[in-house]
Parts: sequence; structure tokens; C-alpha cells
Amino acid sequence: MTTADSPRGADGWTAAVRRRLGLGRLLPLGGPADGAWISERAAVRVLRDAVEGRGPGPVLGELRIRVADPDRAPDAEVEPPPSALAPGPLRIEATMSALSGQPLPAAASQLRSALLTAAGQRLGLEVAEVDLRVTELLEAPPERRAPAPAEVRPAEAEGAAGLAAAGVPGVVALTRVLGKAVHPGPGHVRVELATDTGHRALDVARAVRGAVAEAVEGRPSVAVLITAVVEGDRPPGGA
Repeated sequence: MTTADSPRGADGWTAAVRRRLGLGRLLPLGGPADGAWISERAAVRVLRDAVEGRGPGPVLGELRIRVADPDRAPDAEVEPPPSALAPGPLRIEATMSALSGQPLPAAASQLRSALLTAAGQRLGLEVAEVDLRVTELLEAPPERRAPAPAEVRPAEAEGAAGLAAAGVPGVVALTRVLGKAVHPGPGHVRVELATDTGHRALDVARAVRGAVAEAVEGRPSVAVLITAVVEGDRPPGGA
């Protein structure tokens, strides 16, 4: 029996697929020349935390992010991660619950503004549209529950590219959801990592790209995939 056919091999393959699917879409950070992507799971978590931390108001429900107009999205100037979305403006689609007595247009405007602010200031997502749908009216604000810690699959920082990326401020850990943390290729390197909530994700990605290009012989093109955004003082862990 080969390793791939063995129960242990099958379990490992299934777990890898689940981890990949758990990331959701791979969303572009910045524009075509920025060479940076973030998992939808990580982006949604940041947006949800930002909205829920602002105090009483409309309650965010389901949240998805996609490219607003895929047919008109430009090609990336840097080789993207597998199945990553083209770096075009994004569309946020969400459901919301509003408090009874608050005008719905005002509630929607409040939530839309909070999402746009968090997307730009905390992540660096270029959002063109926010589509909100009211699904429920609440008599009282619901009890807020602390979110479960974000899962991080840490990897050792090895080689010139890994060490350079790990040393950039705002990088909490290199990660290995899609395989190795550093994926080298002819004239190109892809680095997978988790960033700190205290740093704008796009700024960290840009700094990592510069550091890795400088550290690796031949100054290759560099793509960055952010798989999680976590508190920097919390040791990474998870599956």
C-alpha cells in the first residue's frame, strides 16, 4: 500500500484540503502591483472584530467578500497564489440585524461605514461596494461573545527568504496552510504568513516583499499570502 493510499495518508490529505477550503477566497490586498493576498477567513475575522468592538448598533450576520467585477479586474503583476482572485476592487456582501426603533437606512449606513473603514485602515482592501441585507429586527442588543482564537499553523523560518520575512515588524509567524511557508520558483518566491492586528496587513506584506527580494539572490519577484491576523503577543497555535 502506498502512503497516499494508506489511512494515515488519506487523513493527512483530507486535513490539508479542509485547511485550504477553510481559508475561503484568496482576496487581493492593494492593487495589481502589490503582490499581496489575504484569506477571506482572516479578512472577515478582522472586519467582524472591528464592527463588534464599536459598541451598540446594528449586528453583523453572514459576511462574504468577492471581486466586484471579475471580468474587468486587471491581471496581477506578480505571480499569484493558486486560485487567488484577480486584484480588482472588492464587494462586501453581508446580512445584518437592526435594533427596533433605529431607522434602517441609518443602521445600514453606520454598518457600511464601519466595514469600509476597517477594510481600508486595518487591512488595505480596496472595496468598491458594500451590499447589506436586513434579516431581523431586534428588541434589544444581543449579548456579545468573545470570538474563538484564530487558528495559525506555524512554520519554522528557514532559508534567506524565510528569515527575512520573519524579521519584518508585524509578522507574527510564517504559516504552512498551502504547504511550505516559502514556495520558491524560477525567479519568484511566495511567502505565507500571519500578521499582527496592530499592523495594517498590506503594509506588512509590502515590507515582506522588499525584505525577501533583498535577501534572496537575483532579487526575485515576491508574492505574500496572509492566512491569519492575530494578536502579536499571543503565541501562535492551532491546527
